[in-house]
Amino acid sequence: MAADKRNRTMATTMESVSASLEDYLEAIFHIVAEKQAARPKDISGRLGVNNSSVTGALKLLSEKGLVNYSPYDLITLTREGKTVAEDVVRRHEALRDFFENVLAVSRPDAEDAACRMEHSVSRNILNRFIDFTEFVEVCPRGGTKWIAGFGYYCEHGSRRANCERCISRCLDEVRGKKPEEKGAPRMSISLKDLKPGQKSRIVKVGAHGGINKRIAEMGMTRGTLIEIERVAPLGDPIEIKVKGYHLSLRKEEAEGILVEVV
Repeated sequence: MAADKRNRTMATTMESVSASLEDYLEAIFHIVAEKQAARPKDISGRLGVNNSSVTGALKLLSEKGLVNYSPYDLITLTREGKTVAEDVVRRHEALRDFFENVLAVSRPDAEDAACRMEHSVSRNILNRFIDFTEFVEVCPRGGTKWIAGFGYYCEHGSRRANCERCISRCLDEVRGKKPEEKGAPRMSISLKDLKPGQKSRIVKVGAHGGINKRIAEMGMTRGTLIEIERVAPLGDPIEIKVKGYHLSLRKEEAEGILVEVV
């Protein structure tokens, strides 16, 4: 009951935050990630607004309980503020990845479009963007070559000769591949052994007790697609991206998660 009440309160808070204030929360989120805390001048520089606008926005965000703010002090996000900011960042990155990785739009144009759309897209549609982007990346009939082909089509239009050459190359590649032995298990490795930029799908979560519960609460179940974003110099923590969310795993948590590279 308490959790349901918190979720309803959080949903109400999100609805009351304007697009402009969401931009401020997103900026603070990224600045805090880089510097552990934000200053008004950092926010002003990132958003390209004057100091008086920043002060007014911080006062409103403080009244809503989303930032810890007092004049001449460092600015941080509250727990509720971090939740709202992560939701905005997730929307932005999901849209940007779709435009760039599926529609073959340039990064600057993808960023600009994501900034314009991130405030209005619904959660259900956002999840479809994320699912479709993942599907294209891992489907044998999709992948980076298929996306590159779409980019070429946008630039040069459709030409039957190009399609015929492409089909011919695909058939040659398929014929040249050795078929997998029927029933042969696919190789799985520990999540901790992946490198930044690698993507994988969860095969098994072998953790126990509290660790297993925390992993499940993150939405990391069998079949979930994961991308490694950053690994600390000593291998701990490991920053990952799951369903558009940015999460941090301890090495011992990642060790018990078996994945297959996609």
